[in-house]
Amino acid sequence: MRICVYGAASPTIDPHYIEEGERLGREMIKRGHSLVFGGGGNGMMGAVARGAKQENGYILGVVPKFFDEEEVEKLCDFCNELVMPDTMRERKQIMEDNSDAFIVTPGGIGTYEEFFEILTLKQLCRHNKPIALYNINGYYDELTVVMRQAIERNFIKADCMELFFVTENLDELFAYIESTDKKVRTVKELKDG
Repeated sequence: MRICVYGAASPTIDPHYIEEGERLGREMIKRGHSLVFGGGGNGMMGAVARGAKQENGYILGVVPKFFDEEEVEKLCDFCNELVMPDTMRERKQIMEDNSDAFIVTPGGIGTYEEFFEILTLKQLCRHNKPIALYNINGYYDELTVVMRQAIERNFIKADCMELFFVTENLDELFAYIESTDKKVRTVKELKDG
């Protein structure tokens, strides 16, 4: 399975997150999967890629050209394949098209945006791929509170919470990714409008 991992690019996050990211990368490859990610060399992105590399896994990095040209962030220099599209939108499309599942590790604005886009596409039945939030140190606890509040206020249908899985346990995360219910839904079931 090709698993897309979203996550922070920041080099200043707590080392515990880095350790867990590397563990995720190693475990992914041990289970026979490959990594698709944003091509960054730091933060959660770099950690997951390093873990995958330690187990000799296949790594596809996707990073916009301007990240390299403008030195936006350190790039991963050991990807098996590095694709460099022109825009962020193209980057996300390439990552989505080349992935069978999505794992969202702790991250910032870009990671939140990637999560909500891939979740929205699933809500609109544009894909039926598993999405899991790797909730290291309870990082996404407040996000799930916000989602439930939106449900209580009728901005989101309750069934949308079934479109993704949240866990801090790596075994649970892979159990979900590898054997998730492929129930096909309709847009009408998941969205008012």
